[in-house]
This record gives sequence, C-alpha cells and structure tokens, in this order.
Amino acid sequence: MGKYILKRILYAVIALFVVSTIAFFAVRMIPGNPIEAMTEKLPDEIRQQVFEQYGFDKPIMEQYKLFFKELFTEGDLGESLKYRGRKVTDTIASYAPVSGLLGAEAIAIGVISGIILGIVAALNRGKWLDYLVMFIAVVGIAVPNFVLASCFQYFLTIRFHLFPTTGWEGFSYTVLPALALSFNSTAKYARYMRANCLDVLNQDYIITAKSKGMSKFRLIRKHVLKNSILPIITLLGPQIALMFGGAFVIERIFAIPGLGSYFVSSVTDRDYTMVMGQTIFIAALYILSVLIVDILYGFIDPRIRVSQRGGRDGN
Repeated sequence: MGKYILKRILYAVIALFVVSTIAFFAVRMIPGNPIEAMTEKLPDEIRQQVFEQYGFDKPIMEQYKLFFKELFTEGDLGESLKYRGRKVTDTIASYAPVSGLLGAEAIAIGVISGIILGIVAALNRGKWLDYLVMFIAVVGIAVPNFVLASCFQYFLTIRFHLFPTTGWEGFSYTVLPALALSFNSTAKYARYMRANCLDVLNQDYIITAKSKGMSKFRLIRKHVLKNSILPIITLLGPQIALMFGGAFVIERIFAIPGLGSYFVSSVTDRDYTMVMGQTIFIAALYILSVLIVDILYGFIDPRIRVSQRGGRDGN
C-alpha cells in the first residue's frame, strides 16, 4: 500500500508539472501584451524597467525556467500584472477560503440530498416517488445553475424576503448560492445512487438478509449504503476542485468575493501571472482530490486491493 501511495504521489507531481507547462505557454499565446498596454504612455526607459521587472525582456524559454525555479524553490507564483505589488499567493489566500466555504456547503447539500433521494427512488422503483426523484434529476441536469439562482433570488428574496439577495456577510448569505450550486450535483448523485442501489438490492446476500427478517433500515445502513457509495466518492473528488473555478457565474450573480469571479477577471485583463497561479492552484486541488479518492477506495470497499504492481484488482 505504501509503494502504491508513493507511486500515485509521483504521478500526481508529474501531472501537475505537465498542466503547469501547458498553462504557461497557453497564456503566452493570448493576443496582446498587458505590460505594453500598461506602459504605452510612459518613457522608454521606464517601460524597459517594467519589462525587466516582470521578465518579459527575456526569451520565452528563459521565462519558463525562471517561473518554475521560483515556484519550486520559493513557492512564489509571481506578482499580478494588473495590480502591481499584489502577490498571486496572497490573492489566492484571500479569495480561496470564500469559494471553499461556498463549495463545501454546496457539496454537503448535494451529497446528502443525492444519496437520500437515490435510495428513496431505488426502494420505490416504478412508484411515484421514483418518478419524482428522476424528474428532479432531469431538471437538475438540464437547467443551468445560474437560471436556478435567478429563480431563487426572485421567489425567496424579492417575493417572500426569506434570504438576502446579494453579499457575503453571514450564513444566511450562503444559503441561496449553495442551493443553486448543489442542484446539479444532487441530480447526478441521485441518479448514480439509484442505479447502484438497484444493482445491490438484486444481489443474493441482500435477498438472504431479507429472508432472515432484517429490517429495512438496518439493511440499507449495513449493506446497501456501503456497497453503493463508491461512485459517489468518484464524483466527489474532482468536484471539490471544480467548485473553486466553476462557480464564477454564481459568485457574480450573488456578488460573492470568491476565487471564481477573480479568475474570470484575470483572463479578461490578460493578467498572465494571476491566471497561471490560479490554474496551478485549481489543478493541484483536482489532482490531490483524485489521489485521495483513489486511496479511499481500499478503505471503503474491502474487495478492492492494491496489487503488487501498484494497480487495483478485485481479488
């Protein structure tokens, strides 16, 4: 198990390096140069100093080597081109916790409600409860979260005044954006959970447990839930990272000072270092979450074992 974990960590580092390299050259391909736009009215000597400060006077391969040298030796992601004097790491440290809190709340709502709805649908297959859950799942997948966010704002804030419309000043401000973000994941979790529960409920050991008079609650807790939850964990890992960069529309609608909206503005401003830093941060979270999920498989399902070659098998 230890060798397998070390090998997965090595793969994760390599994947992060590859993603960072692609991101570095991709942002350099964006038309225009933000430094030229910032310094076009300045004297040539000052312009040259600014270019030297950010390293844009060097060939691109030298910029590439310098960037990764600072990243791996000092943990420095550079300085924003748009907001001079502001470190990328400081920006991430300031805005990521907001997106993280919102994402954690949305994920918790999505996972809990999705699991419950999936189990309810499976236990009532072909009945009205099953059809209702599947209808909710279809709506959750088909309707964009920004449409749901607008509906929540209109009905729950303007019409009934239950929650604040925009801002980030307390728990009540997180409820509507978290609900809007969680609806799609609730739908996905419910569908996967329903399908897996139906498969587990048809297994021989479930039929045997039923014949012995095991209660429905104990059957679900002891057998169905444990053997149906693996796909949920598979979806959960990548979603943790995607919440940081994929919630920018919701953050804009509710005026939430998160990392997602800041990422979009960085792309619009052609703030190379800010885009690079946030891309590496989100990629690192994604790779780390996949790594954790991979390791958790062996603890959640005893049928999964790590082979001597470092892979998983079902023996």
